[in-house]
Amino acid sequence: MLLIFLSSGLFLGWSLGANDAANIFGTAIGTKMIRFRTAAMICSIFVMIGAVKGGAGATYTLGSLGSVNAIAGSFMVALSAGLTTFGMTKLKLPVSTSQAIVGAIIGWNFYAGLGTDLNSLTKIVTTWVASPILAAIFAIALFTFFKYIFNNYKIHLLRKDAYTRFGLILVGAFGSYSLGANNIANVMGVFVPVSPFNDINIGGLITISGAQQLFFIGGIAIAIGVFTYSLRVMQTVGDNLFRLSPVTALAVLLAQSLVLFIFASEGIESLLISIGLPPLPLVPVSSSQAVIGAIVGIALVQGARGIRYNVLSGIAAGWVTTPIIAGVMAFISLFFLQNVFNQEVSRKTVYVITQPVLYQLSKEGIIDPGLGQLLDKRYDNSTKFYTVLKKKTELGEKQRNQVRSYAQADSFYFDPALIASKINSEWFTSSQIEAIRELQGLSFIYRWKVAETLESSSPDWHYKPGIGLNKKYNRDLKAKYQYVFDTFRAFESED
Repeated sequence: MLLIFLSSGLFLGWSLGANDAANIFGTAIGTKMIRFRTAAMICSIFVMIGAVKGGAGATYTLGSLGSVNAIAGSFMVALSAGLTTFGMTKLKLPVSTSQAIVGAIIGWNFYAGLGTDLNSLTKIVTTWVASPILAAIFAIALFTFFKYIFNNYKIHLLRKDAYTRFGLILVGAFGSYSLGANNIANVMGVFVPVSPFNDINIGGLITISGAQQLFFIGGIAIAIGVFTYSLRVMQTVGDNLFRLSPVTALAVLLAQSLVLFIFASEGIESLLISIGLPPLPLVPVSSSQAVIGAIVGIALVQGARGIRYNVLSGIAAGWVTTPIIAGVMAFISLFFLQNVFNQEVSRKTVYVITQPVLYQLSKEGIIDPGLGQLLDKRYDNSTKFYTVLKKKTELGEKQRNQVRSYAQADSFYFDPALIASKINSEWFTSSQIEAIRELQGLSFIYRWKVAETLESSSPDWHYKPGIGLNKKYNRDLKAKYQYVFDTFRAFESED
């Protein structure tokens, strides 16, 4: 059954390899500088390395958009995104899995009655707008630089050809790594909250997390997609939109690779923060939009005479319709999976305002007479609960979201056996582990109560002010909290 559920993620990975690999080597194939088999081999190897090594950053933001909490739901979200991407691929439109998976996750949010994190959605959509513009700027700068080098230094034609070919291979490897690091979140990100894999410790030296195992499997699926179906889309990107020379192809490839890399690199994020600059969000960006933006940038600097606007308009239409199609398909498919095949596609989320919740809210400065009217009333739907809060209270949007967070009921039991087997010293500090051990045998209803108890036991469970380098620390700490919640969740609350 596990393999069946993961198969949709593998299919989505195959679709990404079939479609998005065109954005890495399409220009090189279109200019006849690299053979398809060579490009496919390089892309496959480095996309897997990027997925395992650097896939965590963008996955965090995608998980914040909507945390699919049942593996059957993850299956259908990934399948809907994969079918949408495959359909666009059949139409020879280089759309992005980023758009498809975001649309599918929002479809799941609607079906499950859960709110969509507008902050995360805004970040992602903003990058969809910014990435082609940034890629165009990079491409223009790189093309100008390459043109200056070749015009001012006498390089033999054959040597120039060899340098360009080598550059395409080298940058293609970098681009493949960046694609894996940035876009593996699209392939396996929805499975991370319900990962069926346990961490693997090799000789006490290396620990391979369950998420990394998922990313590796997804990387293999991407590689298969590259080999089996990417050639036809590569030809669309590499030749149909705008005819490129080998040098302009190199500029396009490097520009697109840089865009993917900077939106996936935690190292660059830390560097920008350390020198006092605002960090770029770590989000899965559209490689299709980046490469098209880079090509248009090259076309503009050359006078915009050779752009095939009919091809460009078709691609743009695909960008707009992809998330809508994926979202609608996910919503309808989830209905059939749950009601026809009797599969749990979302774990029921319960909201109850109790006296401890009211007290905790008062400590946060959230006081409203309307909250007392909702005392001990149970709501099985996030959207309904939010609507009631809007009608019964005078609270603002931010405060309503805080109430919803505090009122979310669950059930946690800190099993001593699970503490011994699931909490390891390679990720958690000794102080954090000791705080968890103090909870053994205890049960909790609310997440915030678990967090409050851990915080009272160890300063290592405290968040830091959300500025500068603290952002990475807080993101890692939030991942630890989520791991604790997922590990020690006992059953759905019925009270």
